[in-house]
Amino acid sequence: MGKNRINDLIDELAKKSGISELIINKNDNVYVEKDGEMIRIDAKFSDDEMDLFCQEIAVFNRKAFDSLSPILDGNLPDGSRVNLIHKDYTNSSHAITIRRYSKAIKNFDGSPGIFGLNDQWIDFFKILVKARLNVVVAGGTGVGKTTCLNLLLQEIPSRERVITIEDTRELQFNLPNIVRLEARPGLTDKNGLTIRDLLKNTLRMRPDRIIVGEVRGGEVFDLLQAMNTGHEGSMTSVHANTPGECLLRLENLYMLSGYDLPLKALRYQISTAIDFIIQVKRDKNGSRVVYQVTEVSGMEGDKVLLQDIGIQKNGELKFTGLVPTCFSKLQKAGLPKEFFIGT
Repeated sequence: MGKNRINDLIDELAKKSGISELIINKNDNVYVEKDGEMIRIDAKFSDDEMDLFCQEIAVFNRKAFDSLSPILDGNLPDGSRVNLIHKDYTNSSHAITIRRYSKAIKNFDGSPGIFGLNDQWIDFFKILVKARLNVVVAGGTGVGKTTCLNLLLQEIPSRERVITIEDTRELQFNLPNIVRLEARPGLTDKNGLTIRDLLKNTLRMRPDRIIVGEVRGGEVFDLLQAMNTGHEGSMTSVHANTPGECLLRLENLYMLSGYDLPLKALRYQISTAIDFIIQVKRDKNGSRVVYQVTEVSGMEGDKVLLQDIGIQKNGELKFTGLVPTCFSKLQKAGLPKEFFIGT
């Protein structure tokens, strides 16, 4: 990346703690999010600086950004996510949104108190991964879905073959036997591949686990099929504000696949594919927390059954006292027999 004052600002902000977002609404309207609060800063950039920065981002991500390709999702060299909207669609200047990747967050052990989790919950999440249960991380915009998913991924044993699929690279973890796939839109002279295209091909690549950064369309069909046919321990994230809303969103996305399946049959597929939903939110102080841990425990009639294993109470994630129906799997993976006693 070349040097201009936008890059200088990014470098300066990288040295400060608590800053998770840089937002340039237009040349002279710049905000940062610090510890959950939006703060306007004194910064102004020229049209040339904005154009140059956006073109550098496009080149770095090997994507087009112009009036014909006016939206770009990509990354900065440090892994931070960047979204660009072309000035033709803002009536002023390019709109730039940068979500910083926190290098300080490596794993559960190195991030005590992350998402408000105590040691017991961290042990539980580690066992979820080890037991090869299928997990969906749900949450709204900017609440830490990807960070939470990243933490879970650190617990995957190194002997397993993992394939990740994203439209913008955000997952940050290292395993010896891994392939990282990235969807790209078709350009005028090249064909593109969607997340769904890549997911279909992944089934031919002998994965132990399939990780989809976030499901947003008909690829839900293929992911549920994979989860139900031998790819246990797969994970993804979904934009949803509650576990119930998460299931509804999965249903709606499934319908985008073009398959006409009776609702009861669809819900059965979801209930057998997904084991746990981890709901992340911001608390009243703006901190990112795990708000709910919910097990998908089967079907009753035409309804998918959910039971909360943990829920936020008085600023703390607490066990509800309900023992997961998959307790035997958790126990085989190392969860102590008496784990839920006295919680």
